Amino acid sequence: MIRSPQSDEEWNHYYDLRYRVLREPWQQARGSERNEGDAQAEHFAYFNGAEIIGVGRLDVMRPDQCQIRFMAVDPRYQGTGIGKALMLHMEDIAWKHGAEEVILHAREIALPFYKSLNYTVLEKSHLLFDEIQHYLMSKQYAK
Repeated sequence: MIRSPQSDEEWNHYYDLRYRVLREPWQQARGSERNEGDAQAEHFAYFNGAEIIGVGRLDVMRPDQCQIRFMAVDPRYQGTGIGKALMLHMEDIAWKHGAEEVILHAREIALPFYKSLNYTVLEKSHLLFDEIQHYLMSKQYAK
């Protein structure tokens, strides 16, 4: 089941997964998995019973564009369709908001995953923690 975290405990698990997958392997400080955009964004968690095993955030950038950020799947469940289910769910929400395009900044290692979901590389973007190359990717709404 995919939904937004609701209780304090669910929010703690949500941010903990973001930290463990996206920050801890690079020795980043706890808290670095959060930013000022969290307050305005829509958050989604993939629940396996009471356990959160995947997360993602959807930001409305402009009326016609949304951005997916902070995608993370528990390493024990990677490659099982959790990430794809989260992506398709967030895309559906973006299209319902009226977006014509969804963008994201993908880590180089994740390019094949996003390409399999019909995202196109637009350009090389930032280098996170001086070692993780990211690429700006886009997907247009198929009318």
